[in-house]
Amino acid sequence: MCPSNEPGAPVVEANPVGAPPDLTLRSLRLRIRQQEILAELGVTALQGADFDKLLAETARLTAEALRAEFCKVLEHIPSENRLLVRAGVGWDEGVVGKASIGADLASPAGFALRTGKPVISNHLENEERFRTPEILAEHGIRRAMNVILQGDGRPFGVLEVDSRSEDEFVEQDLAFLQGAANILGMAIERERHGRNLEAALARHQVLLKEMSHRVKNSLMIVTSMLQLQARSIGDPTLTLHLEEAAHRVSAVARAHDQLFQGADIERMDFGKYVEGICKDLDDSLAHCVIHTEVQYEIEISADRAISAALVVNELIANAAKHAYRDTQDGKIRVTIAGAGEDKLSISVRDEGTGLPQGFDLARPKGLGTRIVTSFVEQLNGTIEVRPHKPGTEFVVILPR
Repeated sequence: MCPSNEPGAPVVEANPVGAPPDLTLRSLRLRIRQQEILAELGVTALQGADFDKLLAETARLTAEALRAEFCKVLEHIPSENRLLVRAGVGWDEGVVGKASIGADLASPAGFALRTGKPVISNHLENEERFRTPEILAEHGIRRAMNVILQGDGRPFGVLEVDSRSEDEFVEQDLAFLQGAANILGMAIERERHGRNLEAALARHQVLLKEMSHRVKNSLMIVTSMLQLQARSIGDPTLTLHLEEAAHRVSAVARAHDQLFQGADIERMDFGKYVEGICKDLDDSLAHCVIHTEVQYEIEISADRAISAALVVNELIANAAKHAYRDTQDGKIRVTIAGAGEDKLSISVRDEGTGLPQGFDLARPKGLGTRIVTSFVEQLNGTIEVRPHKPGTEFVVILPR
């Protein structure tokens, strides 16, 4: 029989006997089982099974449904113009994942791929329309059936079922095979979309990391400029203000540095972040020693982490400036810990002279205290002042 010119029409060998369709009970049961298998394949595909396992399961169930010993999923490799046996059942060792056949029009599978028309060859030993692929001859295959596997905008390859028996594939079998191929094609399309999405997300993450790296570098330049200006200005009051501004900028820069180095560009380990800020401050505050006790793996969003870290920065700066005004060995203790399931606790404690008379958090006078109360309010948190003998402790509770 010559190939049909009708798009998608199956290329089937003519039946010289003209036998009527098999309407026996055995045939009816087979058709029912084929419908059950299509439903099973559909559920497996929708459940998001591992792609390679789905290919192998499709080959196994397709062979069962068509009472065939062999089935294979052929993936088109355009650069080689070949069809690789990506998955299969019944084949000798070394075939699946390694063997391939030609993807040209002279191959049954190649013809199905190129034209989109299903191909049934019930008598390969007498086949004159196509050449018999070597892999089929080596396994004693007498009949084969091929349908195209569509992907996302381009064919993925071919689904082929093969048998050594003398039975014949009929168009009802072809309908089942095409149904199985359509389900697998849907899964292939989803797999490709998933890979493209993962690639786009990975690219997005790289760009965000690069942006954080550049922001960090820019902020560190600003920090250095502020520090240089502080050293050269010759005014103790302005020097102090510029140094405090440099510490604030440095705290933000460290956040971007941690985001650049971490795996998550949107969330960060708050304890680790604060620990780094305290180390920077400890190096720059000559008259104070900062001790930290932080709980790791308290993950919060980067924006909230930066605001909360600025609260810590200001509380440490205030303690260094006011609690230890006349001493050179002040101690500041910073504690970060979880508070229940959905909150975190920040504690900054000094052992200094205590708060001045008339201090009121509700009416802050200094810039540092105003920054603290403003950020705590923005973060929907609370702040408590606990007097000690000696010193003062500020405790901030924030929702994560």
